[in-house]
Amino acid sequence: MTRRTPLALAVLLASGLAGSAQAAGTLHFANWSDYYPPELLKKFEKDTGIKATLDAYDSNETLLAKLKAGGGAYDVVVPSDSFIQIMVQDGLLQKFDKSKLTNLKNLKANFQSLGFDPGHDYSVPYLWGTTGYSYDSKQVPGGKLDESWKPFFEPPAELKGKVVALNSIEDLYIAASHYLSIDQCTEDPKDAKKIQDLLLAQKPLLAMYNSDGTIERMAAGEVAMHMQWNGAFHRAHAQRDSLVYVYPKEGIHVFIDNLVIPKDAVNVEEAHTFINWMMLPENIAAASNFAKYNNAIEGSDKFMEKELFDDPAINTPQDKLDRLRTFKLCSPKALSLRSKVWTKLKK
Repeated sequence: MTRRTPLALAVLLASGLAGSAQAAGTLHFANWSDYYPPELLKKFEKDTGIKATLDAYDSNETLLAKLKAGGGAYDVVVPSDSFIQIMVQDGLLQKFDKSKLTNLKNLKANFQSLGFDPGHDYSVPYLWGTTGYSYDSKQVPGGKLDESWKPFFEPPAELKGKVVALNSIEDLYIAASHYLSIDQCTEDPKDAKKIQDLLLAQKPLLAMYNSDGTIERMAAGEVAMHMQWNGAFHRAHAQRDSLVYVYPKEGIHVFIDNLVIPKDAVNVEEAHTFINWMMLPENIAAASNFAKYNNAIEGSDKFMEKELFDDPAINTPQDKLDRLRTFKLCSPKALSLRSKVWTKLKK
């Protein structure tokens, strides 16, 4: 699952991550592609005197595999909320020295304690957003669709072959569970079968499963509907004003991406310096302005582009707040059912 990437795996800066001994005063940072402004890393170098490099990856699964293979090449990485506890349980992250994270006090009240890491022992929020879907009002029947998952999972005949789903079991399974009013962490095989049946019925109506190029595809009008992250929608909408972002009434998944330090990180002091620096309002705002996602830092609003707050896809309207569904940790049994559904779907 590529999270917010028009160009997956694009290495934004020379990384030099060969796993060899790394000099003090250096930070090796890895993040999702096209999800961190290169100029902000230059500002970090100027502010701190620490030399920084940036590498890119395309999914949580790719990052997890890299860390399992030996994460010493990275000092800070950005996994999503759903992967934090997995990485902690696998011993892949190290605890923060909170005496070096004085800017934790800058976290907004509703981000002070998060279910996947209540004490921020291993993670602090980077950016957050929602996973809904968008459509081109010029290409859909009647020019408007219901604020529901129904048009996505059961698209009208006119849209056959013009709908794209993200290539991610997490995103698809959770959305389907909301649509069917099934607990996303269900351990009942009958519930999982209902989700599987829905996804299998949708499959022949899709153009593809693809998490890359969501911005370009919708901006160019290549397809009529796309499961999409709200920041990617914002960037596509800037190029094509007929696009609409949907907050399905059945519920929409909220994701939080986080800054963490891998267990095998070499430049730990520099990692703490970077994470603390990123919790300064003007710095995190620069990341928001670049990637078009909201953040968790108090006071960042005054540094953010007004257009982000004017876009309801980014600044969720009050009457849609009750549709937001935050991360839920599922049991191994529930995750096993989810995996089986994905295997069946992708045969």
